[in-house]
Amino acid sequence: MLKIENVSKSYKGGKKAVDGLSLKIDKGDIYGFIGHNGAGKTTTIKCITGILDFDEGDIFIDGMSIKERPIECKRIMAYIPDNPDLYENMTGIQYLSFISDIFSISKETRERNIERYSDDFELTKNLGDLISSYSHGMKQKLAIISALIHQPKLLVLDEPFVGLDPKAAHILKEYMKDMCQKGSAIFFSTHILEVAEKLCNKIAIIKAGKLIASGDTQKVKGDSSLEQLFLEVTENE
Repeated sequence: MLKIENVSKSYKGGKKAVDGLSLKIDKGDIYGFIGHNGAGKTTTIKCITGILDFDEGDIFIDGMSIKERPIECKRIMAYIPDNPDLYENMTGIQYLSFISDIFSISKETRERNIERYSDDFELTKNLGDLISSYSHGMKQKLAIISALIHQPKLLVLDEPFVGLDPKAAHILKEYMKDMCQKGSAIFFSTHILEVAEKLCNKIAIIKAGKLIASGDTQKVKGDSSLEQLFLEVTENE
């Protein structure tokens, strides 16, 4: 579903934020992407979603190059950034309707999905309010709902659990598992290693833009906890 082939990305000054990264995320995978601040996680995610161009390599989504067919790629994926940047002059329901229009979701489907997800994330009563009045957690919930309503084949998330209360975090995890059971794929960064260890069937660890470990979670961590492994490989490399 997602294939990253030898991708490199440098910023001004020549510093490589991502250095020859290759990963493959299959249908049904919940793939955790782990690294310190500045390791290259967000840059990689922005390259995947077409927000940033990259210098070398290619990224394929369901067999399509994000460089050559960006619109087709974006139609089948959803992205949730670590800090949702929403149109704050809209109400919640206006924003969800706007996203539904972009993805050509039928009236019946959008109404059903908006009702379902808004009820589950306890946001229904606030949908008529301006987004500017929302707390960070409420904005995060709205961004999650907008990502789920068109039922993407690939869901890309950057620190999705930051700002969520425990109940909302649990609901999101359940939806992530349900999506993958139905054949979608999820790729997400997180600093919460306990969540990655329990939720992800595969993980990748990145340091200074380079991949230093990847594969099935159980095989990668062995008899150690993911926290122990992470501390060892990021200190020793």
